[in-house]
Formats: sequence, C-alpha cells, structure tokens
Amino acid sequence: MTPERRVLLVTGTSTGIGQTTAVRAAAAGWRVAATMRDPSRDGALRDAARRAGVEVEVLPLDVTDPGSVAGCFDAVRETYGRLDALVNNAGISNFDATMEMSTLEALRTAIEVNFVGAVAVSRLAMPLLRASGGRLVSIGSVHGVVGQPFNEAYAAAKFALEGFMESLAPVAAAHGVAVSVVVPGYVSDTEFGRFPDINRRTIQADSGPYAATFGDYVRWVVEEGWEGAAQSRWEVADVVVRTLADPRPPFRVPSSPWVRAYLADKLADVDGSAVQALARTWIGAAEPVPAH
Repeated sequence: MTPERRVLLVTGTSTGIGQTTAVRAAAAGWRVAATMRDPSRDGALRDAARRAGVEVEVLPLDVTDPGSVAGCFDAVRETYGRLDALVNNAGISNFDATMEMSTLEALRTAIEVNFVGAVAVSRLAMPLLRASGGRLVSIGSVHGVVGQPFNEAYAAAKFALEGFMESLAPVAAAHGVAVSVVVPGYVSDTEFGRFPDINRRTIQADSGPYAATFGDYVRWVVEEGWEGAAQSRWEVADVVVRTLADPRPPFRVPSSPWVRAYLADKLADVDGSAVQALARTWIGAAEPVPAH
C-alpha cells in the first residue's frame, strides 16, 4: 500500500495533540480523516493544515454518542473503503476538587469521554484494522501510570485505558493489528497544559477541608512539579507519527526521556511505597499518616 493510500482516523482534532497529529500525519503521507464533536470548530485545524501545505478531511464524531460513532464509520467505509490506523485522542481534562468534594457526575463524564469513548471507537475500527493489518494507537498520560492528587477521575480513566489496551494488545497482534499507547507528560501548549488562576481559586474555594492541601499541590505544580518536563504538542505528535510508521512498535511509548524516567520509577515500585512517599511531598505531607 503506497503512503498516499493509507487512511488514518484521528479523534479529537479541534485542538491540541489531536489537531497537530492530524497535520503531521498528513505531511508524512497519510490520508487523514480528522474527527471532532463539532465540525464548525475546524478553523484552527484547517489553518494549521494550510500552513503545512497539506489537506485533511473533517468528519463529525462524538465518542460518547453510539449513533455518532456508527455514523462516522459508515462514512469511513463509504469514503475510503478501508482504515489503516486509528489514533484515539479525544478527551477532557478533570483537574478538580478531590473525590469527597467532587461529584459522581464529574467522575462518570471523565470515564465516559476518556475511556469508554476510546473503546467505542476502537470496537468499530477493529474489523477494518484487521483487514488492513493496521495500527491502533491511543493517547495515554503519565497520570494513567502515576496517579496525581486532585486528578483522580482523569487518572482513573487513563489507568483504565492503559489496562484495557494492554489486555487487548496480544489478541489484536494475533490478528495482525499492532496496539500502542503513547504516554505524554506535561504538554505546555494545549488546553490541558493551561490552568488559569481563576480555575485554581474556584476549585480551592470549593475544596472545603482540602483547601490548604490543594493550595500546596498547585504551588508544587507551578513552582517545581513539571520543571524540565514540558514539551510541545508538536513533539508529541511526532512521536505518534513515528509510532504509526514503526514496523514493530512497542506497546507503551513514552513521549520524552523525562517521561521514560518518570514511568521507570513507578514500574519498579512493586509495593507502591516509593510513589506514595513522593506524592506526599507534592502536597506538603512528607510523612505518612500514622495508623490509629
């Protein structure tokens, strides 16, 4: 199959990593179906594609709506007749008050968009990917390997995504489909990477007995937490495109040397004590709470 004929579907392309991945992949020779919940928000994507001298095709897709997912794949079959790769990128951030002060609705929304939506799209993509011997790549997060305070729902969704794809990967490989999870860290030039002060003050005001702890965590994030860790969405998109082209892609693909080192500490921490000790320093509680 010549590069010009390979078809790639990318979810969540109105902004951020998804938008940039669509453009970078098109520049690498893929025919890109760029999906977004609201196609009227395609202006930034089309501007970026124009600047790069490439074309992308926009399709509507709400990953939480079964009818929208089915309609998108009807369009893929009708328009392209094949699918060679899927990048699950659509997602929402959930930097929020801790569990007790948040809501079950917020938890369900985070799980539905960041996890169940990716599964719903992958289910309908799989027959096409089996036919083409294709690739299924999902955008994970360091928060899906190392849990973050006040990111509980988002971390839960990304943990679930990684576990699901890790379980799927050997079965898919037996049928010719390579499954990978690209794991970014702090991406500074996306909506996920920006946290306006008004949001911080609103969440802190709603945090009740956890307000001081939330304040300590935000100070750590701003002053030292991601020092040396930041990378651009363009760098992450390039990792995704290289993963799509890799003849034998690994399952877990860290997006930078910093991410690789960060994950290595967690994956070697068999009983969890090292990560818990580290996380306590993020919230100004270096020592564990004594048992009663």
